[in-house]
Amino acid sequence: MGFLAALPRFILLCAIKAASLLCFRFSSEWVGERPAEPFRHARVGVLLNHTSLFEPILVALFPLGWLWRVARHGLMPGADVTLDRPIAGRLIKLMVPKAVTVTRARDRTWTEFLSHVTEENVVLISPEGRMKRRGGLDKHGKPMTLRGGIVEVLERKSEGTMLLVYSEGLHHVQAPGEGFPRLFKLVRARLEEIPVERYKKAMGHGTPEFRANVIADLAARRDRHCPWD
Repeated sequence: MGFLAALPRFILLCAIKAASLLCFRFSSEWVGERPAEPFRHARVGVLLNHTSLFEPILVALFPLGWLWRVARHGLMPGADVTLDRPIAGRLIKLMVPKAVTVTRARDRTWTEFLSHVTEENVVLISPEGRMKRRGGLDKHGKPMTLRGGIVEVLERKSEGTMLLVYSEGLHHVQAPGEGFPRLFKLVRARLEEIPVERYKKAMGHGTPEFRANVIADLAARRDRHCPWD
């Protein structure tokens, strides 16, 4: 996407970042060693522990340079029930050049999303595919397992890094079904960057076990790094 087309999205992301920093307090830390050039090479952004439609406030954690790249090359799948919302859905569509509506079924909508994945774009994805409720389960009362879409994204990527965002959760700000958020709360997250090619090799890319290995590994990382004392 060209400069002029990306500029309104970048301004919007900067406005969300500024408003978030004004209305909330943020604390972040790196898992393992901080990268020499954090965010610069991130081509896949993975949010773990999906709990609220107010998660766009997490852009407060990211530098302007990466927000500019998202404004130019961002791509994300969005559940139809979310992107059809008059406010939240429209905001998400304005934040990235391509927000592709997908259904809960493995149908042509997911194939359509995957057709847009290239080395250049920045894919933003929540592998759980639905929001966790206050009781720790999804809205149907089922455990928050990870789905395999992230594996198919990684299959189409070999350059750059995967940025893992381990969210503490935002139920204290706004839980699903609630209205106006509670302001000035502390929002915490952990960050980790892993080279895509190195990660794929470690997970056995090219073997029948690759898909299961990725899902199990990301679930273990979520369960290890998302909780706070």
